[in-house]
Amino acid sequence: MVNFNGNIQETSTVNIESNRGFLFGDAVFETVKVLNNKVLFLEDHYFRFMASMRIFRMEIPMNFTMEFFEEQILLLINADENKKSAYRVRFSVYRKGDGFYLPKTNDVEFVVTFSSLNEDLYVIENQSYEVELYKDAYVTKQLFSTLKSNNKIIQVAGSIFAFENDYDNCLLLNDEKNVIEALQGNIFMVMNNVLITPPVVDGCLNGIMRKQILALAKKVEGLEVVEKSISPFDLQKADELFVTNVIKGIQPITKYRKKEFTVKTATMLLTRLNAQIRLN
Repeated sequence: MVNFNGNIQETSTVNIESNRGFLFGDAVFETVKVLNNKVLFLEDHYFRFMASMRIFRMEIPMNFTMEFFEEQILLLINADENKKSAYRVRFSVYRKGDGFYLPKTNDVEFVVTFSSLNEDLYVIENQSYEVELYKDAYVTKQLFSTLKSNNKIIQVAGSIFAFENDYDNCLLLNDEKNVIEALQGNIFMVMNNVLITPPVVDGCLNGIMRKQILALAKKVEGLEVVEKSISPFDLQKADELFVTNVIKGIQPITKYRKKEFTVKTATMLLTRLNAQIRLN
């Protein structure tokens, strides 16, 4: 089942041959986690979504409030016959209508899809997780790189590279050859009790979980939190590396080339994250 413009139906019935999201990547999306009929980090997701639509010059409907955003997600979830407690939901908005690069309208339509999740709260699985740099393409340091649009070909090609070479993930570089993020989330590094993550101006995704982890980490006594560029040379000096996103929470990296990492800070932060979710 999907939610197409507020209607629950079996398919969206969208004709991809005339769909601007398919033809030009003229679409933005949010991936959210729903737990016990509640959208986690709802306000952060909504305001990032609205900012993305404005930046891409989409016409935001008058009824597209935060309550409407939440309502449309829960409308779909509650239509699931195999009711689960945790879901992954993708809310996609695309510019509709004709035109080539220049659209004939800035009006939008939306599609909401979902899949169930096995775990309610976030967990760290006790397994190896090896990464490598992806160097076939670079992410440019500019505003569009920080948004969740349908232009994700670097992530697709990087995922194929990782699969073909038996890596669990790849780290992306910007055009200054600094490490900015992983294929599916933001990157954090711990070095000598300092938690470091690249600033958004380096071209990394303005991640929702990134924001949560930064806020939690700043409350940890004895842990300094810094946003600064990370070079590939820094990776092998680090005590810890981990990736964050709203579906996985925190994914520790256990190996990069010959260097192996601990998971102490990641485990501590994940415990605090789950505690925050329970309280809210």
